[in-house]
Amino acid sequence: MRILLWAEFQKLRRSSIILFTIFATILIAVIVFVGGITTVTAEQLTTDTFGWYMTITQVWATMFVLPAVIALLGSYMICREEQDDTMKSLRLIPVNEAKLTAAKMIVAFIFSILVYLLLFAITFSIEAALHFSDLSMKVVFDFLKMYLIEGVGVFLAVSPIIAIVPYLKKSYWLALVMAEIYSFAGLFMSMSNTSKTLYPITAIFGVSGYYETTTSNWIVSFGVLLLCGCLSFFILAGLNRSRKGNKHNEKTI
Repeated sequence: MRILLWAEFQKLRRSSIILFTIFATILIAVIVFVGGITTVTAEQLTTDTFGWYMTITQVWATMFVLPAVIALLGSYMICREEQDDTMKSLRLIPVNEAKLTAAKMIVAFIFSILVYLLLFAITFSIEAALHFSDLSMKVVFDFLKMYLIEGVGVFLAVSPIIAIVPYLKKSYWLALVMAEIYSFAGLFMSMSNTSKTLYPITAIFGVSGYYETTTSNWIVSFGVLLLCGCLSFFILAGLNRSRKGNKHNEKTI
């Protein structure tokens, strides 16, 4: 498994998807900052609006950008062997396809966390420049915890999309479109307390602590995200069985 993980990281280092992911993360941070400084006065920006940037950025990023980017990254990793026609070569080694798929999902999970850490680093730097005297270890830790949990939550929420695209044998760009619609729908789901507890994208905010929720609703939201992860597992298991069937047919022919 360690070798497979190393190989996947090496593949991504040469991929433009990583640059696209970094660019998208920086872009949403810039957009929120520009939008913020154009709607408040200079005095409010530096005194009365402590924490607004770190709070609003992670909401906008989760609602509009990062789920789609992470879904694209994960689907790209799983689809690339089939679409680049390198799977046949891997089968000659041979490679355990179930372990290979697991390695790809682990790498996608790690990158989801790293993307949110990058977003945290950007937003924290700006907040420190604007409100350095108001920062405390507790505030920093609370925001860091929120960002890390959202990184995990977003991966779980979009993992069924990451899995379904290669299962349907579609282009990995479809994952970007599906996840964008999926995350944008969270705006409407957040209008009801029940739907925002049950809908995976808005459930992330309850689990991360962005908004206050009851213990029972927190457990339900956490369960929904775990259910998404389990669903992706079963879809990927079906994908591996399908690949084994194709491999058997190739040998028979």
